[in-house]
Amino acid sequence: MKPVRLPASATNALPRWALFALCLLYILPGLLGRDPWKTDDAVGFGIMWTMAHGSLQDWLWPNIVGLPAAEKGPLAYWIGAVCIKLFGWLVGDARAARIAPAAFFLLGSSAVWYTTYLLGRRPEAQPLKLAFGGQPEPSDYGRTLADGALLIFLGCLGLLLHSHSTSTEALQVSMVALCLYAATLLFDTRSLRAAALLGLSLGLLILSRGWVVPLALWLGLLILASFRERAVVLRLAAVSFPIAIAVASPWIIANNIMRPFDSSPYDAWMLWNYRQLGLPSYTTLRNFFKNGIWFAWPAWPFAGWAVYAWRRQYQAPHITLPLTFFVACALLALFHTRSEEGVLLPMLPPLAILAAFGLPTMKRGAINAVDWFSVMTLTTCAGFIWLGWIAKQTGWPAQLAKNAFKLAPGFKPEFNLLAFIVAVGASIGWVMLVRWRLSRRPSVLWRAVVLSSGGVILCWLLLMTLWLPWINYGKSYAGVAYQLAQRLPAGDYCIDTNVGPAQRTSFVYFGEVPFSRSDNDTCRFLLLQDNRRSGDAAKLIRHSGNQWRLLWEGRRPSDKDERFRLYERLN
Repeated sequence: MKPVRLPASATNALPRWALFALCLLYILPGLLGRDPWKTDDAVGFGIMWTMAHGSLQDWLWPNIVGLPAAEKGPLAYWIGAVCIKLFGWLVGDARAARIAPAAFFLLGSSAVWYTTYLLGRRPEAQPLKLAFGGQPEPSDYGRTLADGALLIFLGCLGLLLHSHSTSTEALQVSMVALCLYAATLLFDTRSLRAAALLGLSLGLLILSRGWVVPLALWLGLLILASFRERAVVLRLAAVSFPIAIAVASPWIIANNIMRPFDSSPYDAWMLWNYRQLGLPSYTTLRNFFKNGIWFAWPAWPFAGWAVYAWRRQYQAPHITLPLTFFVACALLALFHTRSEEGVLLPMLPPLAILAAFGLPTMKRGAINAVDWFSVMTLTTCAGFIWLGWIAKQTGWPAQLAKNAFKLAPGFKPEFNLLAFIVAVGASIGWVMLVRWRLSRRPSVLWRAVVLSSGGVILCWLLLMTLWLPWINYGKSYAGVAYQLAQRLPAGDYCIDTNVGPAQRTSFVYFGEVPFSRSDNDTCRFLLLQDNRRSGDAAKLIRHSGNQWRLLWEGRRPSDKDERFRLYERLN
């Protein structure tokens, strides 16, 4: 017997404008008003910027002004470079590049919503008919579940930073969601068009972040279909797989034919893919559960309950399809050779969809417990963000202000009226949302997750308005890049360097530093990055065989260990 029994009143959907507004409130803060940060964000922007201002070779072999970076795949960088080409003159290259992750997020959110809607309309997912009628229509039920899935997706804590970064992870999450949508269509209609869409999605996923994840998803679908959908097996093998290869192959073939920079990124790209797979270890297992608990909150409790509640309908596609995707991605995370947060990201779309089907069967007590946890935890976080901002502006509380300025020496807070108004408005909206949820006690399905997602959006919005100048000051290399640019002479020359990808991006973009793009260049200047404790710069200077003069030394105020030194060759 199905575990769901609902009246039609429980399936009132959110207004479309409200869903769209939530998505904008989620994605826009953190993309605007900041520099590229010392993370994959700066690395991704550097590759996009190099492509947009470079030649065809830069488009074929992703690099940061001569530093190769082709390991993960070119698709996200291609899209970002196109955005820079189209909109860089209008809003600046850094803002134009962030149009790409915004588009990735909207694509992934739409795929999560429509996948849940298709699965929620299926006969196997429908609630039991009531004795006197009044049960929801399949379309209304599917729409409400889709709203719940999107709210859960927005509330996943692990998605926050990666969805606001110009990196391959942002596109990978969206492409996994699109693959799940195409697979749902294929199992629903068994059409060649759906198989072709799945192949296209898998091919784009290969170009996004390697072939390991798409191959695991394809194998998982093949195993699932072999039990009951023989027609789907044929389409997966004869249509989806060849199309995926056909979509991903042109980049590889073009590199082998044109040989950009007299070489090809194929070997480095394949080696990076091979390194994604290894044997499970205690470290990967520990990090999987340690990070997964907060990374996939609040999706995993609802998803786990959904699997349990629908255990007697274990062959129902609305459970088996997202569960197959989740298991495939979870196994890859466990077999990964390194413990990285990014390997958990592909699990979020199937977890959010699976969690939506746990909403109709959750007990009222469990829903209230999740709500109270969300209210207490997220309201406390929001209050601390406000208190920290007040401390930076006024100096009270004194200890909190002291700690804030200790982490960012030299930071000078400024009052931004627009950011303050947005933060106040978001806080008032949160209070009204909590009051509506606790006083009216609505019966709609998505009531169980509206506070979780709303609170996460509130805290992120407050951070990206009230604290953004402070965070940007600590994570940006703009200041030190400007210092270096002022010490460089005019003229035509090049600079050798050992700086990392994020630093290289910032120095080129903010300081227009002319780094060497070839190992054959003989440069007059040398920029070294090292740690005050290690003394690596001195070692490199001694073993270079040349005489050097120190011209400049600098660092970010928020980092006491990292330092940069500029030398001029004397002989």
